[in-house]
Amino acid sequence: MNNGWISTRMTKIYWIKLVIRIVIFLGVLGMYLWNKEFMMSFMATPVWKGIAPIHILWLVFMAMMISHIFPFDKVTMALKKAKPEPYQEVEGYSELELHRFVQDQNVKAWCVMLIWLIFNAIFGALYLFGVIDKADLLMLVVFYFLCDYICILFYCPFQHLLMKNKCCVNCRIYDWGHFMMFTPTLFIQNFFTWSLFFTSCVVLIHWEVIYAKHPERFWSGSNKTLQCANCKDKTCQMKNRLMRNKGEK
Repeated sequence: MNNGWISTRMTKIYWIKLVIRIVIFLGVLGMYLWNKEFMMSFMATPVWKGIAPIHILWLVFMAMMISHIFPFDKVTMALKKAKPEPYQEVEGYSELELHRFVQDQNVKAWCVMLIWLIFNAIFGALYLFGVIDKADLLMLVVFYFLCDYICILFYCPFQHLLMKNKCCVNCRIYDWGHFMMFTPTLFIQNFFTWSLFFTSCVVLIHWEVIYAKHPERFWSGSNKTLQCANCKDKTCQMKNRLMRNKGEK
């Protein structure tokens, strides 16, 4: 395996998006720490022809999710598993081994789901009892928005502690990100928050239906495009480097 850094089109896109997300997170965090009421007022105040920052943010989030339901050609290799064209069958693969893989990954995936729902139910309960407010939940969403790319590029607790998949390209729950990101919006009852949450549910269901119908696309033992030798994204490089450095200490 080549231990050197390989710059690919996808790694460049991910790093650019990470910087954008960091800027957004720091901007929202600054307003949140300074004055939560101002933050909520700023998000809802029209800046041009009745369009407020919350409308722009909502549109960006919705566009992101729709692009996952109807993926275009130039997407990550992980998301390409949802499309039939990139699939390259491994000749003579064992259907029994595929079945075992699917069962193992399903158990781990639903453990992740249970942990995630319990964890976020705590914030839901705190909101319902008035301990935290909408600004706190919005800040949590923005934090999840940043953590999504931290998990892809640096460290993912679900990958290392539960799923045990070797990279995001092979991740069983890769397209659960939007559902996880917008889980806190379920507790805020308005059109913008609920439309984001329920659209994220559609993205998750879309992924799960494809996984159930075509599990062979999701296993490197049956799909050549998921094997390291055929990977064009190389988004695992920073993770691998960090893990090697950790192992050397």
